[in-house]
Amino acid sequence: MSRFLVPVAVLLELVALYLDSSWLSTLSGVLFVLYFLTMLGRLQAYSRYLFLISVLLVGALALAGELGPGELIYAASNVAFYAAFLGSLGMMQCLVRRLEVLQRIHDVLLGGRPALLYPKYALVSCGIASVLSFGVMNLLCGTLADTLRQRGITGASRLRWLRSVLISTLRGFALVPLVAPTSVAVAIITREVPTLSWSGLLPYGMGSAVLLILVGWFLEYKRFRMVSSERKALEHWPAGSGRLALLITVIFVAMAALVQLSGVKVSVAAMLTVPVVTFLYMLWHDRSLPGVARESVDNMLGMSNEMSIFAGSAGLGVALVAVIPADALAGLASGEQGVFLLAACGLLMMPMLSAIGIIPITVLSVQAGLMPQLVAEGVNPLPIAVALVIGFSLAMMLSPFGPAVMLLSRFGQVSRWVVAFGWNGLFVLLSIPLLLIMLWAVFVLAPATG
Repeated sequence: MSRFLVPVAVLLELVALYLDSSWLSTLSGVLFVLYFLTMLGRLQAYSRYLFLISVLLVGALALAGELGPGELIYAASNVAFYAAFLGSLGMMQCLVRRLEVLQRIHDVLLGGRPALLYPKYALVSCGIASVLSFGVMNLLCGTLADTLRQRGITGASRLRWLRSVLISTLRGFALVPLVAPTSVAVAIITREVPTLSWSGLLPYGMGSAVLLILVGWFLEYKRFRMVSSERKALEHWPAGSGRLALLITVIFVAMAALVQLSGVKVSVAAMLTVPVVTFLYMLWHDRSLPGVARESVDNMLGMSNEMSIFAGSAGLGVALVAVIPADALAGLASGEQGVFLLAACGLLMMPMLSAIGIIPITVLSVQAGLMPQLVAEGVNPLPIAVALVIGFSLAMMLSPFGPAVMLLSRFGQVSRWVVAFGWNGLFVLLSIPLLLIMLWAVFVLAPATG
């Protein structure tokens, strides 16, 4: 019976988002908490302990009077939103078995000049993830694992394919906070500081994204050339290409209609549209409601570890912000150099804490919650906001327990430590100085010489 708590909770949250109903969202959060508590023994160690610590901390603060009913409702609502975020968008994976073009998407992307393969993968991954978020990780990681298995690619060749293709997918996905209005990072920061907007952050995010693509291109160029020598050339577009184009068009049109007619954010529109369109297509294709429903439930349950991490982090972030003193940052930032130093600390803190197991969304929830204190002291929040978005992007690649790295690790059957540090460690170390220099030039040197 407990296996049905997740799909019911996801459905309740989707309805709550459409109706803007806080009590439905709270109920959804409670159902998620009940499910993860009943499944604690089956979750991976990190997922289990993070979620348990979150529940215990929120409960202790509530009993001590530190968290009132309003904060508890907000925490439950956050749990529901972020768990449903993964559960709903992960439905994209169900299309892979039904469309040949998705099964062969890597043959499509690997076409063209070898020198352009890395930026192509990174940009395609970023573009898809801007709307479908974790759906792109499910899609590109899942199809590559199937492709390698079907072709019998093993040993050093398999590891080379995984490192080149999957790491470019992950790095492209990590560009989303820098350029997309649908990013969770942008949503958190702009909610805490209403004077900031996605359009105000975008120029700095695009500059950072260009730097990250150039660093990755430099590191992966030779490896991608070796992968390209083992690819299969396509003589024509795979079967189902037209149908996929139609499905994507339907999803985008439905999302645009939802945004225009109901006023929901683009990320919410994606959460509502993707699972509905996917489910209806599966039903039309299979003509079996019980089979489609069973597959949908199994697909959501397959992401239980990632969903519990997001849910636990959401509750933990609310709890930690509630206990930090209101004047904790008083007097820390003075002048442009002081603001830059504070921004640099915020940027560095994110990947450093992620590397030791505290996932980015938890850190960002606390950091963004402190920003109103700085605004109240007259500090310009833009440099700090840009630094936090950059730090969040880097942390997504360096967090061994983050959902993105865990998904890549699960599909590629590679240790998450190898993915986070072996494949991304040098990339992050090379990128950080360049990004800090960019921030210094934009927010310190430019105003000083202007």
